[in-house]
Amino acid sequence: MGTSDDAGGGGKIMPTRRALSAINKNITEPPSSYPYALNNKRSLSERNVIRNKPPLRRPLTRKFADNKPQIQEEETKKSNSLPSEEALAERVDIDVSACGKEGDCFNEPVFVQHTETMIEETYQMEEGIEVEDADKEKERVINIDACVEKNSLAVVEYIDDIFNFHNKSEELSCVPSNYMDNQQDLNEMMRGILIDWLIEVHDKFELMEETLYLTVNIIDRFLAVHQIVRKKLQLVGVTALLLACKYEEVSVPVVDDLILISDKAYTRREVLDMEKLIANTLQFNFSLPTPYVFMRRFLKAAESDKKLEVLSFFIIELCLVEYEMLEYTPSKLAASAIYTARCTLDGFEEWSKTCEFHTGYKEEQLLACTRKMVAFHHNAGTGKLTGVHRKYNTSKFSYAARTEPAGFLL
Repeated sequence: MGTSDDAGGGGKIMPTRRALSAINKNITEPPSSYPYALNNKRSLSERNVIRNKPPLRRPLTRKFADNKPQIQEEETKKSNSLPSEEALAERVDIDVSACGKEGDCFNEPVFVQHTETMIEETYQMEEGIEVEDADKEKERVINIDACVEKNSLAVVEYIDDIFNFHNKSEELSCVPSNYMDNQQDLNEMMRGILIDWLIEVHDKFELMEETLYLTVNIIDRFLAVHQIVRKKLQLVGVTALLLACKYEEVSVPVVDDLILISDKAYTRREVLDMEKLIANTLQFNFSLPTPYVFMRRFLKAAESDKKLEVLSFFIIELCLVEYEMLEYTPSKLAASAIYTARCTLDGFEEWSKTCEFHTGYKEEQLLACTRKMVAFHHNAGTGKLTGVHRKYNTSKFSYAARTEPAGFLL
């Protein structure tokens, strides 16, 4: 910034004005119509000319909470290092319109940023935050009990405790997935035929849905601990249906009706004796959660309509017949059935945060069970066990059996 004009002054370096060429090293030659000012001493006419020139392009000064704007820091440093006259001399007004593109006239220092760019970036950041907040809002878990909070019968204040208890006790309702190995005169197909027939009987008597699930649960729990000969298997099924009706139904079918539908293969005394045997074997414990208990709760979490509800029950009833599905807990069967039904209707995999929260299962945890359900759906109308398909292939159940399976899940 300074030069030594002579050595006679004891080698003292005296500050001098910089030459015009030194100032213009980093500046492309401006148009001749806008001469640079070399000092701040201008006549009135010169000041008016400068005042009418295009405005100086300076970045927008923004104040932040933690740190000062970079432009203010740079100008402070520069004003401290240069004499005031030279600082004024470097603040040169340039007609940007005379240049080709902005920035072609001269190389801007690093600290200079365009106001428009800063504002645009600010808007982009704000829009990005809004989109992110919208996504989070979309994925927020929905309060599925908000609509029944004032209904005392819904017991909203206890609903979480109730299902926590169901989740802990559902293991007690499960049976070993290989219990049929202990039956010497029975096999898996016989069990399937029995339950397939009971599903049709249940529909014929127009019983409540929970009665069917409790009937199947009683049969499996009894057969898992008690040896039964083949000719008594249908008696076990009819008696289990009678016990489930006494537990769930308001109007219970009479014993003679159950004997009639079994083609009078058993007497009244045999039915009542089997009833005592089953009740004592299970220690009168019929209060265990079945898949139906979880189905109602999970369908509410899925915000289901009638179409999804019927298809979900069609899929899970197909699983009641299949012996291999005993390896899954009731809650997992219910969650997988609803997930399969949603994928079937929507045509793509869909499992919301609300469903994940209330079921306790992530999407990947349901895929293995879901693939089996899709296979059962595909083969529902074939083979010997077609009772469920016939039941749901009626207008009463919206012809749910005719729905195309979600083959893309296989």
